[in-house]
Amino acid sequence: MPRISATTIVAVRAGDGVAVAGDGQVTVGDTVMKETAVKIRRLSGGRVLAGFAGAVADALALFDRFELELERNAGNLRKAAVELAKDWRTDRYLRRLEAQLVLADSSTLLLVSGDGEIVEPDGDVLAIGSGGPYALAAARALSRFTDLGAAAIARAALEVAASICIYTNHHISLECIENEHHAPMEGNEHD
Repeated sequence: MPRISATTIVAVRAGDGVAVAGDGQVTVGDTVMKETAVKIRRLSGGRVLAGFAGAVADALALFDRFELELERNAGNLRKAAVELAKDWRTDRYLRRLEAQLVLADSSTLLLVSGDGEIVEPDGDVLAIGSGGPYALAAARALSRFTDLGAAAIARAALEVAASICIYTNHHISLECIENEHHAPMEGNEHD
């Protein structure tokens, strides 16, 4: 069976909070097998958002492992991400897992991969997956040239990616964490 691939995940931090959005398409070879997959999760009592690109079962196993690290590290996103990356790189079982994770809380955006990479972007936008470059470009432009909030930017960036990337669809899942001193964000929904 051909390898399952493709998705787009984008994370945006703005004055009103942080949002992570993902499309719902699961592709096997050149066939769309599912249109409504949810690739975004809330972890650590809703204080951390996580999205994945890559093999679904692998990503779910990594989410479970990351959630354990969050518990061990009192919800500290950076420490938990470092521990996950170390385990992912050195553990015989984990190093075979093929996925990338976007992790976010109200103050941090991180990309974690099986190569031991932990990348914190210079700006307030991060994207992965087949449509990642398109979503990243759109989100950067919207962040720089508009006053839109995190949820609106993430949704619009995903819509741009879906209109360009054949492995990204318009079924968007969106989760948000609001900054305490701002009005409620639109989001925390699934189309």
